[in-house]
Amino acid sequence: MIRVDAEGAVWTLTLDRPDKANALTAEMLAALIDAVDRAQAGDAQVLILTGAGQVFSAGADLEAARAGLAKSPLWEDLSARIAAFDGLSIAALNGTLAGGACGMALACDLRLAVPGAKIFYPVMRLGFLPQPSDPGRLAALVGPARAKMLLMGGVRLRAEEACAWGLVDRVCAPEALLDEARALAADAAGAAPAHLAAIKRLIPVEGAGSGS
Repeated sequence: MIRVDAEGAVWTLTLDRPDKANALTAEMLAALIDAVDRAQAGDAQVLILTGAGQVFSAGADLEAARAGLAKSPLWEDLSARIAAFDGLSIAALNGTLAGGACGMALACDLRLAVPGAKIFYPVMRLGFLPQPSDPGRLAALVGPARAKMLLMGGVRLRAEEACAWGLVDRVCAPEALLDEARALAADAAGAAPAHLAAIKRLIPVEGAGSGS
């Protein structure tokens, strides 16, 4: 349910459970962690995360969440791995991004989304805490008040408003989403690994210290 496509230095990780809105299970989270670890240890210089179908991810699989997945450390482990990746990481949001799946997108360096994609993180309504690093990363992107609107006010953003807030970096037509991600990846994929990692280290990452 996680598809890994390695094209030279660009690795694309696809959530491939479209019949279930790419809802995440413990096995899928573990597979994503393994894929990111292999990318870090291998020749990957760019990670692109996307989903199959019309939804990026509905978050935790409902039955798995009821069985305890919602409180699993796997979510934070995955976000930490993505944030620590030495190269460029891009979330290519092919549709709705919800719940715990927000963490992996927030941990990426860049976020692209298709028009009308919804973003929401209903932890207040569901009675869960967000992943430890997510509030800091979210506030660094959109500011404290807007982070509270999402986490406490239950706001549902469309991609266009998320882009205006700074949560999404670019809105792309669905047929151009992965092409745009690969275009942004081109310079990083062709760089010397040490040069790529050095530039990334020069850019401060505010708000990520609480859990990464």
